[in-house]
Amino acid sequence: MLSYLVGRPHGRAVTPHTRATRPLAVLLVVCCCLSVVSGQWLGTTLYLPDSLGGLAGPEYLAYNTTNNTIYVGGYYGDCVIAIDGATNQRIARIPTGSNVMALCYNSTDNKVYCANSGNFLNPDSTVTVIDGATNGVVATVAVGTYPQGLCHNPTNNKVYCATSKSDNVTVIDGAADTVIATVATGTGPRALCYNPTNNKVYCANYGSDSVTVINGTTNGVIATVAAGTGPRALCYNPTNNKVYCANELDDNVTVIDGATNGVVATVSVGSEPCALSYNPTNNKVYCANDLSGNVTVIDGTTNGPITTIPVGSSPIDFCHNPAQNRVYVANYHGSSISVLRDSLTGVEEMPNAEVRAATPMTTVVRGVLFLADCPSTSANPSCLLDVSGRKVLDLQPGANDVRAQVPGVYFVRGPKTEDGRPDATVRKVILTE
Repeated sequence: MLSYLVGRPHGRAVTPHTRATRPLAVLLVVCCCLSVVSGQWLGTTLYLPDSLGGLAGPEYLAYNTTNNTIYVGGYYGDCVIAIDGATNQRIARIPTGSNVMALCYNSTDNKVYCANSGNFLNPDSTVTVIDGATNGVVATVAVGTYPQGLCHNPTNNKVYCATSKSDNVTVIDGAADTVIATVATGTGPRALCYNPTNNKVYCANYGSDSVTVINGTTNGVIATVAAGTGPRALCYNPTNNKVYCANELDDNVTVIDGATNGVVATVSVGSEPCALSYNPTNNKVYCANDLSGNVTVIDGTTNGPITTIPVGSSPIDFCHNPAQNRVYVANYHGSSISVLRDSLTGVEEMPNAEVRAATPMTTVVRGVLFLADCPSTSANPSCLLDVSGRKVLDLQPGANDVRAQVPGVYFVRGPKTEDGRPDATVRKVILTE
């Protein structure tokens, strides 16, 4: 897990080794999280706010495919943070309007769009347009009241903005950054996604429990699809031509056929699902469950849930980085961004000073593994895991003799949490002869 520690004023208040006798030494230690059953895992910790900070409560994410950059926005801070997708280092702080409520990327013109809602007493109702190459602001577009959702249509180069207090969608020309149409929707439009196969735009209407389907060429409404209670998020699966709608108040996801607009399945997920993301690399759909503090992974073909991954508190948005095949999760109350990957292959070593300073170090010297600042007890110990995730040794604070373990990759997992669940945070330890 890469966590950017950076919480949301709205919403309802994851055979032991044979013996060896030679001394062992540590090559590196990295903070990460591991889900043994699914192969999904998380790793590393950075902190915000910092010199590029001023962002509290990350909520919205977008990925720039041209420059391999992740953009992070939140209700507080009036800014967007740009993060390098290869190094996971923060590279810019971009001033925006008040109270960021959505982000999306325009791949045609290499721009990032940021919806600024303001607040109920002083609405902002604008969209900030950011140059993807320079991270500079190039335009500000006036839209309807309380914008809460954005998506881009690359076929017609349009950007759509759902405005929940105006009950409509503002359509913006992606080249000129000017408003070209306004489309009436259901009550409280809150999220958008684009279907390139059929050139349709889908709008989730939180107040009317429906999804409005819009023609990408004409901007006309094609259909209205009944969803669950409180539809909060949408995403599109191009492999199977499906649209997924997370219903916050029903704890499920409605699956819609992209060709017919008919509902084909309902998938049970965690508590208060509020964000969705599609990973084309493995044909999986990720659903962030706000109240559960975890992510449900759904098979894109069968619509069946595959696994549940613990993340930070109040996961609320996603974006996918195809260059490194990472899925980023914004955890609002956890003040972090978790990064999900599919396997332990290619575990990254993050040489960031803040990581080393913030993480209690696990060291191995002459066959002794030393745990610093660890809350383990004899009744609730930390443990050493092998690469398959099996426990090979209980660990206690201070010195632990690991000379009996063969050289290789191990993971140190902390004691169980107060509610009895395994600690999600583990540290990678590579032991050599």
